[in-house]
Order: sequence, then C-alpha cells, then structure tokens
Amino acid sequence: MIRILGIDPGSQRTGIGVIDVAGDGRCAFVHCEALKLLDAADFPSRLGLLCEGLERVLDDWQPTHVAIETVFMDKSATSALKLGHARGAALATVVRRKIGISEYAPRVIKQSLVGRGAADKTQVQHMVRLLLNLADMKL
Repeated sequence: MIRILGIDPGSQRTGIGVIDVAGDGRCAFVHCEALKLLDAADFPSRLGLLCEGLERVLDDWQPTHVAIETVFMDKSATSALKLGHARGAALATVVRRKIGISEYAPRVIKQSLVGRGAADKTQVQHMVRLLLNLADMKL
C-alpha cells in the first residue's frame, strides 16, 4: 500500500487530500481539508501558513508520495504568479522531507477522473465521491 497526499495549491485556500492505494489499484479515502490562508496579515504570511499547515499534514498522515497540480494561466498574470508562489512553497515543504512528487496538469487530472479535460468542478467532485465511496461527504 502507498499513501498519497494530493495538493491543489492556492494562495487563499490550498486543498489537501490523502488516499491509500492498494497493490491492486483500489483507493481508500483517508483525510481531506482546506488550508485557509486568508487570516494571514499579508501574502508572505499566507505562504508561511501554507507551509505550517502542510508540515502538520505531513506529520499527521505520513504520505509516501505527493501529487500536485501544475500552474495554469487563467484570468490574470497576477493570479498565476500568486498560485506559482503557493505551489513553490508547497513543493519546497515536501522536497525538504524527501518525499517523491508527481506533477499533473489540471486538464490531465480532469480527463483521468471525468473523461474530458474541460470538466467543471462539480463533475470532478462527483467522480471523486464515487471512486472513494464518499456519497455523503462535502468536498
């Protein structure tokens, strides 16, 4: 069995999900949460909160591998830059622990889960619920 920590980086909120994957490919839900970063006084402090929260998750759940979303250009260069900073903070935190990292483009994640790369958030949430038997859980 391997334990995978998935990270959906964000400068205001970073999504965290932990699953266990058995040798036969079956996945089991372990934990999920959102690291809320807006309580920080400024942007550098948000990055500090992200690192602290991620350190806690790494300590609590002991993943053997990490999967993280790559940066994509959406509405503005400023948003993409802030997302890049958050992603960099998360990567640095994980790399310091010497945990293996796999990086995936958002379109690849959506294609793998839903069958099309342009799937919306509700479709992705629905498939995650189905795959992990989380019918009643709010993601």
